[in-house]
Amino acid sequence: MEITAQMVKDLREMTGAGPLDCKKALEQNGGDIQKAVDFLREKGLAKAAKKLSAGRTMNEGLVMTYAHHNNRLAVIVEVNCETDFVAKTERFQAFAHDVALQIANLAPQYVTREEVPEAVVQAERAIQRRRVLDEGKPEAMADKIVDGRMSKFYEEIVLMEQPFIKDDSMTIAQYLSAVVADVGESIQIRRFARFALGENADDNGADGA
Repeated sequence: MEITAQMVKDLREMTGAGPLDCKKALEQNGGDIQKAVDFLREKGLAKAAKKLSAGRTMNEGLVMTYAHHNNRLAVIVEVNCETDFVAKTERFQAFAHDVALQIANLAPQYVTREEVPEAVVQAERAIQRRRVLDEGKPEAMADKIVDGRMSKFYEEIVLMEQPFIKDDSMTIAQYLSAVVADVGESIQIRRFARFALGENADDNGADGA
């Protein structure tokens, strides 16, 4: 199929990718615009993954605050990037706001799985193992079943593993990767605090530092 200048223009408007990348994406996907969009998105996410693992310094960013309309619940979250330029972009600021909204509504306790204390993990594994055996499952399969249930446990308490409340087809980690691909810089959610009126201090969100 012939790749026309209009097709390249349309794809550029949809994705923001360069003309050569758009032409290549169309050529590799038989002129199918949607497949070309997916191709470019995957390519961008792959680049984002490299940036996230590059050990870049992220001293810029912003501290985003969010409060429910009744002022009974509030969130403070620090989101970092590499440059002040990116910190001022609408894309980055929208991401930070979405993260604050996520924390307010789903009340994670940690930013990443690695921050969950080992004592908490082992206590939960023991609980799940007892439940598995109480359900009459074979002991030989217990550990595998517990592993599956622990994934759900992490999904509930770890911000990066939660489904994004505005699009549950992706996790917060995947959303972050998509934003990195768009802005071309590394981004991290460094820490957060969640305050709900009447909650004990121990029930608040965690510091991810």
